[in-house]
Amino acid sequence: ALHGLGSRAARPFVAINCAAIPDTMLEAELFGYEKGAFTGAIRLHRGRFEQTQGGTLFLDEIGEMSPAAQVRLLRALETGVVQRLGGERDTPVEARVVAATHQPLEERVAAGLFRQDLLYRLNVLPVHLPPLAQRPQDLALLAERFLATSLRDMVWEGAPPHLDPQALALLQSQ
Repeated sequence: ALHGLGSRAARPFVAINCAAIPDTMLEAELFGYEKGAFTGAIRLHRGRFEQTQGGTLFLDEIGEMSPAAQVRLLRALETGVVQRLGGERDTPVEARVVAATHQPLEERVAAGLFRQDLLYRLNVLPVHLPPLAQRPQDLALLAERFLATSLRDMVWEGAPPHLDPQALALLQSQ
């Protein structure tokens, strides 16, 4: 919604799950790499920051990011430039960065697992979203959305089915 309803909607939206990518590959995904930078780097790869140029970069599960990757991310946010792995020149990047995590980042900062200066850079406009169990009124909207998406993916023909009120009540009671 932040991307689609904002001034960057016409530009790319790029998402990356920081927890799903091994630490050794996360920097290559974020910042890119030059041909020959490491074994298997057979071509130039533009990282997610470059792919996003002018759009929105969504960093999911940022609380899982290693301290080394945090340093490079902080530098990119502070300077607006990235350097591809194996590269020698800085590449200017301009992107809105949105980050999400289920980790309590303040606690991770206190434990020395997350950089306080990076949290400061990312915590410009914090949005706390309570768990769905605490928002049962949102369940109907989400269920209808997932149903519509599934039907579209299946190329459904005919009148679209609706979620049975009893089924919805059962979901909301859980």
